[in-house]
Amino acid sequence: MKNLSNVNEFVLLGLSQNPNIQKVVFVVFLFVYIATIGGNMLTVVTIICSPALRGSPMYIFLAFLSFLDACFSSVIAPKAIADSFFERKTISFEGCMMQIFAEHFLAGVEVIVLTAMAYDRYVAICKPLHYSSIMNWRICVTLIGVSWTGGFLHSIVQILFTFQLPFCGPNVIDHIMCDLYPLLKLACTDTHVFRLLVIANSGSICIIIFSLLLISYGVILFSVRTHSSEGQRKALSTCGSHIAVVVLFFVPCIFMYARPPSAFFFDKFVAIFCTMLTPLLNPLIYTLRNKDMKNAMRKVWNRLVALSDNK
Repeated sequence: MKNLSNVNEFVLLGLSQNPNIQKVVFVVFLFVYIATIGGNMLTVVTIICSPALRGSPMYIFLAFLSFLDACFSSVIAPKAIADSFFERKTISFEGCMMQIFAEHFLAGVEVIVLTAMAYDRYVAICKPLHYSSIMNWRICVTLIGVSWTGGFLHSIVQILFTFQLPFCGPNVIDHIMCDLYPLLKLACTDTHVFRLLVIANSGSICIIIFSLLLISYGVILFSVRTHSSEGQRKALSTCGSHIAVVVLFFVPCIFMYARPPSAFFFDKFVAIFCTMLTPLLNPLIYTLRNKDMKNAMRKVWNRLVALSDNK
C-alpha cells in the first residue's frame, strides 16, 4: 500500500503539556503497565503450570484472554510512558497506522474470546452432561483460530480505508494515541462514509455482541434457579466475574465507537480506561473471585519458593 499524504508524522498532545503533570503520568502509567503485565502473565503461568486448570476449556480461554490483555496494553502503554518524557510527542504515519491496526486487531480477537467464554459457561451450566463432548480440545482450538481470523478481518477493513485517506495538515492529534475518530478530523476529504463504516464495524458490533452476551448470561442465571444452593453459588460467582469483565470491556468501546464522532473532554480518560485499566482489572477479577485460581497460584508460589531454597 502507498499513501500519498503530505503528512509523515503526527503530534500527540497527550493528557497534558504541563511538565509536572507529565511526571505524574509517567509514574502512574508505568505502575499500571508493570502491574498489568505481571498480573496477566502470572495468570498465564499459573494455568500452564497447573494440570487441573490447563485441561479445562474455561481456563484455556482465560489464559488466552490474559495473554491478549498483556499484548493489548503493550500496544498503547509503552508509547504513552515514553511520551511523558517529551514536550513534543510524535509518531510516524506508519507507526500510527500500525498502532490502530494492532489495537483493533487485538480488541476484535478479545470480543470473540469473551463470546467463546460465555458459550463455554452456557454449556457447562445448562448442559453439564454433554460438556466434555461439546467443549473438547478441537472446539477450543477452533474457537481460538476463529478469534484470530475475526480480529484480523475486523481490523484490516478499517486500516485499508484509513491508510488511503489524504492528510494534508494540520497533523496534531488531541489524544494520547492514534485512533480512528481523532485521526478522521485531520483528513482533508469528506469522511462521512468512513465514519458510518466505523460505527457499523466497531460500534454496532460492540452493541450487538454486548447485548447477546448479557442475554446469554441472563439465560444461564435463570437456568440455575433449579440447582442446589452450592451449584447456584458457584454459577453466580463464575458468571459474576465474566459479566464484570464483559461490562468493563464493552461499555467503553460502545462509548468510543457507537456514537457520532464528537469530541468530549473525557474521551482521553475513557481511552485510558479501555486500553490500560481494563487489562489490569481482568486478572484481578478472575483471581480474587476464583477459588481454584487462588489455590493454583499458591501452589505455584510454594513450588518456586521450594526451588529457590534448594538452590
